[in-house]
Amino acid sequence: TINNYEYGYFWYFYQDGSIEFEAKLTGIVLTLADNLGAVHGSATELEPGLWAPYHQHILCARLDLDIDGGGDEIAGVRNSVVEVDSFAHEMGPKNVYGGAYETSEKVLKRESEARRVVDPFKSRFWKVINPGRKNHMGKPVGYKLVSGHTTYPLAKPESTIGKRAGFMYHHLWVTANRADERYPAGDYPYQHAGGAGLPEWTRADREIENTDVVLWHVFGTNHIPRAEDWPVMPVERTGFHLKPSGFFARSPGIDVAPKSCH
Repeated sequence: TINNYEYGYFWYFYQDGSIEFEAKLTGIVLTLADNLGAVHGSATELEPGLWAPYHQHILCARLDLDIDGGGDEIAGVRNSVVEVDSFAHEMGPKNVYGGAYETSEKVLKRESEARRVVDPFKSRFWKVINPGRKNHMGKPVGYKLVSGHTTYPLAKPESTIGKRAGFMYHHLWVTANRADERYPAGDYPYQHAGGAGLPEWTRADREIENTDVVLWHVFGTNHIPRAEDWPVMPVERTGFHLKPSGFFARSPGIDVAPKSCH
């Protein structure tokens, strides 16, 4: 519970090896009162004189994945993070009928390179691989992070919240694993002037290729209140998926035993 909001966090583990995280937002929207006939450009009038301000919910998941083990107590599991974009060539020899497209992969090697944003125009996703573990095709095993419904913060970076929650301006951060780096806005976000957490840690620009890494996935929703959100709002949903990518030789859902023999 935060202020008037109730947050529910749900993990789903599927038989095809994929994992889904879903955040459900409900509760009572924040309201303000004003004179009848007043006009507000950044709020919805729910009832005469009762307004609900526009706002955003920004969440961050700290994901210490350790794909397929193989490390040691000192170095940890050695993983790398790959950004995958899709692109189409112009009509021509590489795209004769106009319907073909390819993918490009980029290994994120340092923390400064790994401050990334989603790009629906490129169907962008990120893949965490273990270079020391190969699948049946000789490729590194991995899992991919697929963003669900998300938004981009509209608060200005120089605002109070923009300074204190600087992590929210990138949908993905990758850091070298440190046990004392737990919270994306730092340990005491209400008690510092700004810049703590991920923006501060990544200034060290540590190497993140083939080492023990942590992914920080930022996601959320832009809430323009409706009359139907009052007095208790229905559930708003946001989240992400983790899906095996070359981790298995075939679909693990194929061999699921039936519930009964008849």
